[in-house]
Amino acid sequence: MHIVIMGCGRVGASLARSLESRGHSTSVIDSNPDAFRRLGPSFAGDTVTGMGFDRGVLVAAGIERADAFAAVSSGDNSNIIAARVAREVFRVGNVVARIYDPRRAEVYERLGIPTVATVPWAADQMLRRLLPAGSEPAWRDPSGRLQLDNAYAPFAWVGRTVASLEAHTGARVAYITRLGTGQQVTGDTVIQEGDYLSMFLVSDEADTALAALEAGPKETD
Repeated sequence: MHIVIMGCGRVGASLARSLESRGHSTSVIDSNPDAFRRLGPSFAGDTVTGMGFDRGVLVAAGIERADAFAAVSSGDNSNIIAARVAREVFRVGNVVARIYDPRRAEVYERLGIPTVATVPWAADQMLRRLLPAGSEPAWRDPSGRLQLDNAYAPFAWVGRTVASLEAHTGARVAYITRLGTGQQVTGDTVIQEGDYLSMFLVSDEADTALAALEAGPKETD
């Protein structure tokens, strides 16, 4: 793949090096040529000095053959403009923009532009490390309506199927981690002792669903 990255700050430089180590070609754009020093002497990709939303600069970075574009500069407006140019003008299939303002992130998500909202993500990560385990979900969608929760399967569910658990709790099991290995599930998958469940929940119903999980199946089942 060829990936164009706008912004050579710490995130952009780290992203470029990681992609290169995986065998992908990269071009990095930044308005400050000194920023390219962060890439290190071993970086083999291209560097282009200029504004990442300028069409000529994007063409010089290989946007016309790019498989993906990442806008990770320090400016929300620059990131979103560049992302829209990459997607709407150059028809790049995979475009993502880093956004600091969570209110803007929600708007751009509705426009169909995937965003990484830095501030809410960092706050979520801090909360999950500060608060007791399980008090914060592992992930929320940008609208806040859905969340991903992780929990060990209570012993009462051992021997029961995923379909039974979903019917009782309203959760949807995305996958199970069993003996350290992630496994896809079907409704017929039988829960085993020690299974770590990753479940999608409607946020407004999460407390009820998790309480039903802890309570176990009804005696009549």
